[in-house]
Amino acid sequence: MKKCVSFLQVTLALKALASSVASAYDPSPLQDTCVAIPEPKNAVFVNGKFCKNPNLTVAEDFFYQGLDIPGNTSNLVGSNVTTVNVVQIPGLNTLGISLVRIDYAPYGQNPPHTHPRATEILTVLEVILLVGFVTSNPDNRLISKVLYKGDVFVFPIGLIHFQFNIGPTCAVAIAGLSSQNPGVITIANAVFGSNPPINPDFLARAFQLDKKVVEFLQARF
Repeated sequence: MKKCVSFLQVTLALKALASSVASAYDPSPLQDTCVAIPEPKNAVFVNGKFCKNPNLTVAEDFFYQGLDIPGNTSNLVGSNVTTVNVVQIPGLNTLGISLVRIDYAPYGQNPPHTHPRATEILTVLEVILLVGFVTSNPDNRLISKVLYKGDVFVFPIGLIHFQFNIGPTCAVAIAGLSSQNPGVITIANAVFGSNPPINPDFLARAFQLDKKVVEFLQARF
């Protein structure tokens, strides 16, 4: 009987641990605040940032100013992402959340990308956006919708997604992300602009393209 109870306790403990690992992407806070500070010299690496003494925290540790200022969209894709994460607000450390403002030029886009550590929830503030994400293999379903001012859309963690301003005027959106440091991988930049470059023969076969087309794309990125 004792062995059975012991085995049951271990099983329940392992299930609880597995559940917590599966549902947690950022470290859970163990105190009210853990304001990020620069890493001490020769510090041991930690998953996140080192913490300021909680007794020394001030309002500025939790504050960011300037999200009302439009970003510069004069670039090839016609968009700008203003990031507000643990780098801009050190008080976000261990809190598992961050924010971005996205500005779009007329017909500008936030090209296909993923956030490896966060789900994103986006709200349109101005004009119209075509948004969507693609599900994982083997289905690769496109889930897409046209959003208007005040509409909200969710992009699940890790899935390729995009936004496209389908109007002739500038558009603006705000998005929350479920990580203090969600990361971003822009698909075209990662595949065709990696450093060092991926072998073009490999990419030509992977994308079923002529090698010259791959080399042209690599030169663009």
